[in-house]
Amino acid sequence: MDVEVAIPYIFLGLFGLCLGSFINVVIWRIPAMETRGSSHGFNLLVPGSHCTHCRHKLSLWHNIPVISWLMLRGRCAFCRQAIGWRYPAIELLFMALTLLCWRYATEPLCMAFWLFFCGSILALAVIDFQHMLLPDMLTLPLLWGGLLFHLLLPDDSPVNLEEAVLGAAGGYLFLWIIYWLYWSVRRREGLGYGDFKLLAALGAWLGWRAIPEVLLVASLMALALVVLAKLFSGKALGEAVPFGPWLALAGWGVWLMG
Repeated sequence: MDVEVAIPYIFLGLFGLCLGSFINVVIWRIPAMETRGSSHGFNLLVPGSHCTHCRHKLSLWHNIPVISWLMLRGRCAFCRQAIGWRYPAIELLFMALTLLCWRYATEPLCMAFWLFFCGSILALAVIDFQHMLLPDMLTLPLLWGGLLFHLLLPDDSPVNLEEAVLGAAGGYLFLWIIYWLYWSVRRREGLGYGDFKLLAALGAWLGWRAIPEVLLVASLMALALVVLAKLFSGKALGEAVPFGPWLALAGWGVWLMG
């Protein structure tokens, strides 16, 4: 590859790694912010980077995406607590997504919207998988971002603004109806309100025609997980499993194909 051709890929790859590092911050801090409620002094920026185990403040070189994790051999520099492989994996994944968005985006604003979509979807999937939580501070901006995308960049979307609005409303109402039907029969919750909002957000990005496809793929993946968990770990089929990660993955797949 020519050096001049490779330079944009290198810079975009580094940019994607940095965005992936920020997504790791979002994944860890937003559930903590939800738990702490309205307490002050803790948000996405404050306090500074620190070990979640020993609370020691981290230096700049401890925060270099992927490289720091490799240099520290996956452990904190101070307390030697293990640092999960999820951190470099998300950074590398988002680097690939950044290059993908740059490859197909028609203009910088389009790429910015796509990066916002991919980053939000990724953060929501991991948070729900870990905490059974889909925070409003992620699902609602994702929903409004989808509608704004269709409003500002109609030529870059296979659906129009009207289909996006119907997708947002239809996605929410469909799972809302399923929720209350299940409640009327079983007298317990089968879905969370965060699932309604996530499907509404996906409908805002993908349009109402994509909702059945997203739901079908997500349901099949969730069912496969439950069956595999029962076969290999003995986990009861009635235990709750997060649906958000599969909605997010299905929605991302439909977006990618579109």
